Amino acid sequence: MSGDTCVQTWPCSYYLELEKRWVPGRLSLTSLSLKFMTDKTRETLVSFPLSSIIEIKKEASHFIFSSITILERDHSKHWFSSLQPSRNAVFSVIEHFWRELLLSESGAAAEAASSSMTKGKELTCLMACTQKRLEDTARVLHHQGEQLDGISRGLDKMESDLDVADRLLTELESPSWWPFSSKLWKTPSETKPKWDASMADSKAFGKEGIVIQVPAVISQRTESHVKPGRLTVLVSGLEIYNSDSLLMHRFEREDVDDIKVHTPYEISICQRFIGKPDISYRLISAKMPEVIPILEVQFSKKIELLEVAMMLGSTRTSSLAEKGYSVWHADPEEAQRSCVRHRDR
Repeated sequence: MSGDTCVQTWPCSYYLELEKRWVPGRLSLTSLSLKFMTDKTRETLVSFPLSSIIEIKKEASHFIFSSITILERDHSKHWFSSLQPSRNAVFSVIEHFWRELLLSESGAAAEAASSSMTKGKELTCLMACTQKRLEDTARVLHHQGEQLDGISRGLDKMESDLDVADRLLTELESPSWWPFSSKLWKTPSETKPKWDASMADSKAFGKEGIVIQVPAVISQRTESHVKPGRLTVLVSGLEIYNSDSLLMHRFEREDVDDIKVHTPYEISICQRFIGKPDISYRLISAKMPEVIPILEVQFSKKIELLEVAMMLGSTRTSSLAEKGYSVWHADPEEAQRSCVRHRDR
C-alpha cells in the first residue's frame, strides 16, 4: 500500500473498542486501502486494504448516530462517525472504489498487487499503459479526422452551391435573346459533390461516437450531496448520467469552459454563463486515470491540473493495465499531506 495515491481525506472520528471512546482524526482513501490517522499524534490507528472488506454499511447505535461501519474478512468491525461533509458522501465514494476493485480484472489479486512488483512486471505495466493511451489517442484523432473530412465536404458543397447561384444570377442578368444563356445551366458531372451518404455516416459515427464511459460519483454545487452515475466521453462533448441511466446534463464540446483535475481520480467540469448560475459538476471515479489522458487530447486548452494533481503527475508511471497501481505515483506521506492541504482549503 505504500505506493498508493491518496484519493480523498475526510475529518471524522474512529471508535476504539478497547478504550470505549471516540478519537478525532482523518480517514484517508486510496485506490487500494483505507487508513485512519489521529489529529493529535498523527498516529495511524487502523489501516487495511479494500480487498479485505466484505461489508460496508450505514449504521446507528445508542453510542452514536450517522455512522459508517466496515467489516473485514477476519470479522474486525470498524466504526467511523462525525463524517464531513456528510455520511452519504463519504459512503458513496468508499463504496464506489470498493466495488470497482472487486469488479476489476485485478480485484481477485489485489493483495498480491499491493506487494512489491518485480522490475519485469513494472515494465510490462508501463508498456500496457502506454499502449492503452496510444489506442485512446488514436481513436480520438480518428473521430476528429472524420469530422474534418465532413467539414471539407460541406465546404465543397457550399462552393458548388455558390457557383450555381452565380450562374443563375448571370443568366437572369443576360437578355432573353442572348444565345449562350442555356449553356450556363450545364454543370460538369465531376463538379457535383457526392457527399450526402458519406457525410451522414460521418455524422452518425464520428460526432456521436463514444470514446469511453466510466462509473463515477457525481456532485453538483455542494460536495455533501452526491449520487452514483457515469461519465460518457464523446467526440462531440461530455454526458453525465445518473444511476438509472437518465441523462443529467450534456456538455457540448464548445460549451465546456474549463476542466480541473483535482487528483488523478477527481475532476470538475464547468460551463460559465453571464447573468445566471454556472453549470458545474464534480466527478470522482476509480477509472478516472483512464479518462484524463483522453480529456487532455480533446480539451488541451481548457484542462487544468491543480496543485495535488501536478505534484502527482510529475512522477506519473504505470498502471492503467493493473488497477492495483495508481497512474500517478508519489511519496505516500507527501501525497497524504498534500491531499489534506487540498481538502482544508
